Amino acid sequence: MQPNFPLPDADALAHSAQLAAGLRDEITRQGGAIPFSRFMELCLYTPGWGYYSAGASKFGASGDFTTAPEMGSLFASTVANALAPVFQQLQGPARLLELGGGSGAFAEAVLLRLAELQALPARYAILEPSADLRERQQQRLRQNLPEALASRVEWLDRPFDDDWEGVVFANEVIDALPTPRFLIKDGEVYEETVELDAQGGFVRGAQPADMLLHQAVRHLERYLKRPFADGYRSELLPQLPYWLQAVAGGLQRGALLFVDYGYNRAEFYQPERDDGTLRAFYRHHVHNEVHLWPGLQDITASVDFTAMAEAGLHAGFDLAGYCSQASFLLGNGLDQCLALADERTDDVGRVQLRDQLKKLTLPSGMGERFQVIGLQREVDFEPAFELGDLSWRL
Repeated sequence: MQPNFPLPDADALAHSAQLAAGLRDEITRQGGAIPFSRFMELCLYTPGWGYYSAGASKFGASGDFTTAPEMGSLFASTVANALAPVFQQLQGPARLLELGGGSGAFAEAVLLRLAELQALPARYAILEPSADLRERQQQRLRQNLPEALASRVEWLDRPFDDDWEGVVFANEVIDALPTPRFLIKDGEVYEETVELDAQGGFVRGAQPADMLLHQAVRHLERYLKRPFADGYRSELLPQLPYWLQAVAGGLQRGALLFVDYGYNRAEFYQPERDDGTLRAFYRHHVHNEVHLWPGLQDITASVDFTAMAEAGLHAGFDLAGYCSQASFLLGNGLDQCLALADERTDDVGRVQLRDQLKKLTLPSGMGERFQVIGLQREVDFEPAFELGDLSWRL
C-alpha cells in the first residue's frame, strides 16, 4: 500500500529503481531471501545509491527529518556544558569522536561552546561514512569556524585504533544501525527476511534464526521473565556489544554519550508492541512501508537502552546515567545557553530560540521521546545525569 503523501519526482524514482534492481539481484543470488538487516544496510549505505550515501538532502525543512542539532545551537551548546568537565578531568591531549556528523551543525556549535568553557579537545574527529555529507560538513566548518577551531577537525573512515582519551558522541545513530528482526513461530525463533513476490516486489519472509540471534532472543525472555507470544515480531541488535567496542576502540579514559529515541527494555518489548518499532521517514512523514522506494527514505528502529547499558558494561565501562533528553538538557545548563544566545540575537532570533527550547524539551516534541545514556571509564560523568536519572529503570 502506498503512503498518502506526494510521490518522489521522476529522477528520484529512477534512482530508487536502480537500487531496487540491485537488491533484487542480491536476493536472487542468495537463493530468494536476504535477512532484513541486510536489506536495511543496502537501502541506507550502498555506495552512491543508499539513503545516507547519495546526495539528496536529509536534514531540516528540505529533507526527511529534523535532528536536534539542526534546529539551532541550543542542543550542542548544552551538550558541551555536560562534556566540559570530562575534558577538564583528562590530563593528556583529548579527542572528541562524533559518529555521523549530519550537516556539521553539532560540531560547529559544540566546538564554539567548548572554546568558551576552556575545555577544547586537541582533536575533533567525525566518523562519517557518507562522502556527500562529509563534503558538506567540511564546507560548513571551514566557513563558520575560526581557523584555530576548524584546524582541530578531521574526518575518519574508521574509529581510532590507538590508545586515546576523550569522548565518543552520537546523536540518532544507533537507530540507523541495520537491525535484525525476529519472529516467534510455534515457539521457535525465526529471522525476518526480505523476499520477492511474483511481480518482483519486496515482501516479508522468515527463516530459522542463527545461534547468535536465537540466544539473544532467549536472553530477552529471561530478562523479561516471560516468553514472547507466537506471532510476536520485533527488532534486536545482538551485534551491539561488538559495535560499541569497535567505536570506542582504545579509549582508556573518558566517556560515551548516546542520544536517540527509544525505551528501556521492559517498555520496548511490551506484549502489545508485537510488530516492533520499525518505520520509515520521508519528507517529514512517518510510515510503516519500509520496503518502499529504496534509497529515498530513512529506515529506523527505536533503541533498547537496556541493551546499550549491557553493551557498555560488557566493554568495560561503567554506567554514568540514563534520563530523558529534557532532563539531560535542563540539568546541564540549557537555561544558561538560552540566555547567552538571547544576548547575541534579535527579536526574531529570540522567537526561534523559544521554538527550539519547546521542541527539545516538551513531551510533545523530543523531550521525552528521546533518551540519553552515558558511560564512563576512569572519569566522573555522573553529575551530567543528576537531574531525572532513570538508571533504575534499565
